[in-house]
Amino acid sequence: MGNTARNFFTREEEKAVMMAIARAELDTSGEIRVHIDNECKGEVLDRAASVFEKLGMVNTRERNGVLFYLAVKPHKFAIIGDAGINTKVPADFWDGIKMHMLNRFSKGAVAQGLMEGIEMAGKELKAHFPWQKNDENELPNDISFGQ
Repeated sequence: MGNTARNFFTREEEKAVMMAIARAELDTSGEIRVHIDNECKGEVLDRAASVFEKLGMVNTRERNGVLFYLAVKPHKFAIIGDAGINTKVPADFWDGIKMHMLNRFSKGAVAQGLMEGIEMAGKELKAHFPWQKNDENELPNDISFGQ
């Protein structure tokens, strides 16, 4: 695990995270993205919301995108769900995933915790937004990197 956004995960971990996204999206119209920044000035949720919009996640047909946002140096992270999924899940749903991930992170298993969080989000997306014949992958499954 590196100390900048671009080298935070090993190449193998990065591939595993992208595979976790693909698996989580397999049976749903939902979209999952991961974004990693070096820094996060200000509130982590504000930065995550800004990235969510910048990545075009507000433009999905069913407003069912989920962003996993990580900031390397301040050790901050957030999970943002769009309006479509947020109307379907309990108010504390994202907090439950975040606590699960934080437990893994505290043991040094950051990639594993992220993949498990993605899997948990994918199960909920599948329950509320099952895959339909006309569905298409609206957003890329790769990890995006910022400042």
